[in-house]
Amino acid sequence: SIVSADMDLNQLEAFLTAQTKKQGGITSDQAAVIAKFWKNHRVKIHESLINQSCWDNVLKNMNWRVDLKSQSRHVDQINTPVAIVKMELGKNGQ
Repeated sequence: SIVSADMDLNQLEAFLTAQTKKQGGITSDQAAVIAKFWKNHRVKIHESLINQSCWDNVLKNMNWRVDLKSQSRHVDQINTPVAIVKMELGKNGQ
């Protein structure tokens, strides 16, 4: 639950407090160890999950702009806004 929600320190404290109050939950010592571990390794765990969830191409770069048509076969299409998006994809980890 902690990892999937990517809890910040306030959320973590509230979650662990609730877990210690649950019948059959964790002890306060266990909560302290979990909190310390999460504080020290949160970034590594988050990056690991992201790397595991990206199987193929990833977005490396994106540029966009909005243009107005200045020439067209049909007069009603002139000055019509057109969005141009350029996306650069790459393999995960490369």
